[in-house]
Amino acid sequence: MSTILKIFVFPAVFITICLGILTILGGHITPGGGFQGGAMIAGGIILCVITYGVEKSPIQLSHSFISTIESIGALSYILIGLVGLFTTGFFLYNVGADFYHLIPNSMIVEMFHYPDVTNAGIVPYLNIFVGLKVFVGLSAIVIAFSQFKRSESAEED
Repeated sequence: MSTILKIFVFPAVFITICLGILTILGGHITPGGGFQGGAMIAGGIILCVITYGVEKSPIQLSHSFISTIESIGALSYILIGLVGLFTTGFFLYNVGADFYHLIPNSMIVEMFHYPDVTNAGIVPYLNIFVGLKVFVGLSAIVIAFSQFKRSESAEED
């Protein structure tokens, strides 16, 4: 790859990753969420891997890091679902969103019948864990394929 491309890619990747994090964190009130934000972060990692290569990439993801983050994302998603199951009887029930009567100004909300938009319940947490899972899953696929091609060409020589 050319030097100009290598100079341009790292700031672009940084902006892409920040935009992906913003999409994940604002996913409960805007279009997008965990999957879209995770795919954006993975896109930044993939751009680094394509431009610099796996060994020289400024963002290194080890196998232990990938497996740990993927496990955290999957287990946390299941645990949050089980919280809803044990408290209400429904898996992934939005547990925190129906407690708006505990908010001090909730009498105003009830009096005028406005929906309570200040409490999204478990949705932001689900977005975070889905984003982790998608980010690591897509990144791991590209990293594995890029290493597979390199090892295949080494066997032919």
